[in-house]
Parts: sequence; structure tokens; C-alpha cells
Amino acid sequence: MDPVNFTLSAYDYELPAELIAARPVPGRSGSRLMVTGNPVQHAHYRDIAQHLPAGATLVFNQSRVFPCRLLGLKPTGGEAEAFVLSLIPREGLYLVLLKAAGKRKVGEVFHFGSLNLALCELGEEGTFWVKPNLAREDFLNLLEKDGGIPIPPYIRAGRSDEQDRRDYQTVYAKEAGSVAAPTAGLHFTPELLEELRAKGFKTAFVTLHVGLGTFRPVKSADIREHKMHAETFHVEAAEAEKIRAGRGNLFAVGTTALRVLESCWREGDFAFPATGETRETRIFLHPGKPVHSIRGLITNFHLPQSSLLMLVSAILGRERTLELYREAVRERYRFFSYGDGMLVTVPPKDC
Repeated sequence: MDPVNFTLSAYDYELPAELIAARPVPGRSGSRLMVTGNPVQHAHYRDIAQHLPAGATLVFNQSRVFPCRLLGLKPTGGEAEAFVLSLIPREGLYLVLLKAAGKRKVGEVFHFGSLNLALCELGEEGTFWVKPNLAREDFLNLLEKDGGIPIPPYIRAGRSDEQDRRDYQTVYAKEAGSVAAPTAGLHFTPELLEELRAKGFKTAFVTLHVGLGTFRPVKSADIREHKMHAETFHVEAAEAEKIRAGRGNLFAVGTTALRVLESCWREGDFAFPATGETRETRIFLHPGKPVHSIRGLITNFHLPQSSLLMLVSAILGRERTLELYREAVRERYRFFSYGDGMLVTVPPKDC
């Protein structure tokens, strides 16, 4: 594997804007799939069973995206946008991003129809702790009714619609809490999952609520100085046992599922939280930090200089990863959240 390069600019690549997918392909599983063996194969998700080792266990993140974008007014009457980052309160306060002209101050109240958000405390890196004027259940109901689905800004300038409520959600999503979809799972349909099970493949589920840690850009010139925001996860006992039973033949569906597995990996086994227990992870996987828990990763194509591109590079090496991305550009793959993906196999340890 190539020497480790910790320079942020070394994780850049050229991408024509027209290759950024604005919508998913109809039917989900018709998305293309780059299989990163030697030689590289160009397939489709509907045929993924042909490219997985017999008896593999696929580990999915079943967190559900919630409508977290609210448009309203700042105290002076100008436009404001609140981006609710987590549904888990801290002493009645919720962590948000606030977009509005001018400097935000503690004590200000922002208005979103019947919802008022009082700014109570400054958080880390431009976040804020706010207190709603509504009871928790009413607050959550208002988000479901009036909130916008948080598609990324590179998709139609971040303006979501009703179609995104269906498209930007996995078919197996269970527990609301994510502000970005675990996008590798968007390619799987109920029919494809049933087909995989019928062919002897196994499935297991973890829950990691995607927050700032996953999509915050890396800004440090030396990537080792990048600090991930905490994200919460939990694993039910029955799912933990399925994962343990599949050790040595696990394929993480998405970077967030992998981050759960690596966060729980302890000297050849997993130390999952007990059922009902929630843990935080700030794990940042990049070259120089070997990945131990999986045999392979199913993932989309990620943004230049992103922590997710670095995660893939932790498995394949930076040079090989960028080589594959250049091939994806040549082959006109569709990129990012609504785009195509890769089936990555962990190279032998001595490579």
C-alpha cells in the first residue's frame, strides 16, 4: 500500500458537475456498482449477490432521516433557517445550526410559525443550543409536518420536495434521528433484500444517527488534526449476535455502519453496548488507521477532501482510491448521495 499522506490537498480529485446526481435512478437497485477487484468490474446493485462471498453478512444502518430544516424569521424580522442536528435533548435544549444575517446572540428568539426557538447557549463550531416553546411531542410533530428533508446543498441547492421524502430514505429505516441519509443503503429494495436472504446472505442492523460528524468538511491542512463531532449509536442484542456470528465475512453497508463496527472492535471481537444503552463515537478512519472489523464495504462516491473519502482510503490506500475515482469519472458514474456506488474488499494485510 502507498506511503501514508496526511495532507488534506492530497485527497482531492476533479469531478465534472454534470456527474453529481440530482435524483436517484428509478427503482433504486438499477444504480451502477463498481466492484474494486483486479480487474475492476462494472456491475449494478441488482446483481450484487454475484460479487459477494458466500454466506456474507451485510450490516446496515437503520437510522431514519427526519425533516430537520425549518424556515422562519430572526428576532428583527429577517429570514432565518434552523437546521436541527439531533432529536436527543440535553436538559430540554436541542442542538441546531442557525443561518441568518448578522451575529447570533444568547437570549434571541427565532420564530418558525407556532414554534419559537430561544438561543440559550453557544455550541462547538458554529452550533447553538436552543429551547423550543413547545412540548417535546409537539415539537417533533411540527418537524414532521413542516420540516424540510435535509438533502445536501450540492443536490438542487439543498431545496427538497415531496419526492425527496421517499427517495432520501432507506426502505428499512426504523428510528428517526439522522440529518443525512446512510446513502449506501438507498440502493437496496425489499425485493433485493429478500433475494439476498434467499441466496444465503445474512443481514444485521445497527443504528447510528448521522449528524455533523459525518458530513462536516475537513478543514485542517493535516488531516490528523480534524476533530469529528460526536454521533450516537446503539445495537440491539439480537443484531449484535448476528454480527458476531458473521465475523470474518462482514460487509458494512455504508460508512456509518462501518464506524459503528470499528468503534466496537476490541482485539478480534466486538464489545457492543448493551441493549438500550446509547454510546457516542468520534472515530475518524483515515490512512494510517487500519480497518479491522470487516471484509468489505459498500459505499457511494464521496466528496473531494471529505472524511468519507479518507475512510475509503483507509481501506484501499489513497492512491488506489483516487485511481478508482478517476475511473468512475471516465466511466460516467453518478456521484454523491443519489449516485452510484462501490463494492470495496479489504486487501490482505500484507499488501
